[in-house]
Amino acid sequence: MTEDPFVVHRSLLFTVAYEMLGSAADAEDVLQESWLRWAAVDHAQVSDPRAYLVRVVTRQALNRLRTLSRSREEYIGEWLPEPLLTSPDVAEDVELAESVSIAMLTVLETLGPTERAVFVLREVFDMPYGEIAEAVGKTAAAVRQIARRAREHVAARRPRVQVSRSEQQAVMERFLVALRTGQVQELMEVMAPDVVLIADGGGLVAAALEPVHGIELVAPLLARAHRVVSAFDTTAVWLNGAPAGRVEFDGEPSAVSVVVEDGRITRIYVVRNPRKLTRLDQPAELAR
Repeated sequence: MTEDPFVVHRSLLFTVAYEMLGSAADAEDVLQESWLRWAAVDHAQVSDPRAYLVRVVTRQALNRLRTLSRSREEYIGEWLPEPLLTSPDVAEDVELAESVSIAMLTVLETLGPTERAVFVLREVFDMPYGEIAEAVGKTAAAVRQIARRAREHVAARRPRVQVSRSEQQAVMERFLVALRTGQVQELMEVMAPDVVLIADGGGLVAAALEPVHGIELVAPLLARAHRVVSAFDTTAVWLNGAPAGRVEFDGEPSAVSVVVEDGRITRIYVVRNPRKLTRLDQPAELAR
């Protein structure tokens, strides 16, 4: 018996929804809604199940993204994507790893819903303009224009310097050691002078409500972390296709991702909102 196309392509469909929404929980909801629609159609009439399913998921993700926009505007403090535990294998697909990185997903948050959908489907999944047009309800010509604007928007905001995974892993490990020991000087040696720290507590746990700029502020703030709790631990993990860290404050986890340029950390993303930390134990299955 032939396996259901929805099951065959589930990892791809989840990745599409997650990149559009920045939330694994919302992506799972979208997949559930899409499955119900898929179950209701005559599969014999679908000539290209993969393309059809991507269109269904895209439409459902767009609907979800539009309803989420108000709640994200009212979010307490900085909003960061929901981190995913991934296997090191994800990093082997460089384009996939970059597209699901916390840094990229944060940039994608600055796009409008349709721009984000077009960018993800074209730049990440290399879908033809005609198929994207069907998915977003635009003409192919309009989609080309949207894709160009979205590409320029993202290019102006994404990290420009690419480093090897081994270099990023080495810098991340040095950072975690410095964080664990709480030594300001060691932290300063691994961070760039203009480092920016962005934290997401969602109003549920303590976190900076605005980005913290500059090594003179970020280093002392991080150095104090292990002194304000009775138990503090750091573990190197792979999150969103890149070397990252899991930090435990009195047994409560936080996820830490970084951007490395010229051997130093230029951006630090700390997710502390417990509602966004449910995917740190089981690796997510991502695919293009």
